[in-house]
Amino acid sequence: MAPTRLNTGSSASLARTDAIAVPPAPRLIRLPEVMARVGLKRSAIYQRMSEGRFPKSRSLGGKCTVWVEAEIDAWVNSVAAR
Repeated sequence: MAPTRLNTGSSASLARTDAIAVPPAPRLIRLPEVMARVGLKRSAIYQRMSEGRFPKSRSLGGKCTVWVEAEIDAWVNSVAAR
């Protein structure tokens, strides 16, 4: 029978679980979710965007428009704080 080898090399250090706090990646959300979160219709959202009173959307090309979730959350919190 062959001798058993113990794992004493550098791969043993990979098994350690040193937790490093990594912030979550920004999430992009589409118009239907934005409307559901803020309680406004499409026209009201775009009107406020043009007035500078709502977070700006980003175009991902063609017909794909998104908002940064954190910006929408911050806007909701600022309205709730009034």
